[in-house]
Amino acid sequence: MRAVVQRVSQASVAVDGHVVGAIEEPGLLVLVGVTHDDTPEQAARLAAKLWSLRILDGEKSCSDIGAPLLVISQFTLYADLAKGRRPSWSAAAPGRWPSPSSMPSCTLCATSAPGSRPASSAPT
Repeated sequence: MRAVVQRVSQASVAVDGHVVGAIEEPGLLVLVGVTHDDTPEQAARLAAKLWSLRILDGEKSCSDIGAPLLVISQFTLYADLAKGRRPSWSAAAPGRWPSPSSMPSCTLCATSAPGSRPASSAPT
């Protein structure tokens, strides 16, 4: 898995002119690329890492202040530009592959209430 993380004051994603995801307050926008051999366990580790990254104002994490995350699947993070002028996306998982944002740990991470933790870091 590959992720690009950006701090945002607000963000949204629209498909065919319809907003399908948005955060209206400071948080993180995360573009996630999935490859063929990524597992739900790797997604859970990534979700826990994103939830606890101390990159917000005052070196706070999303878990510290209950900040939202907007997680967007982005196959282009696996572009291979080594040959020619056309990129190859053969390393990217096919469209039918579950995206990290559809996995329970990332969904929970992205929608957790203040004070909550993603499932992967919750006590057992």
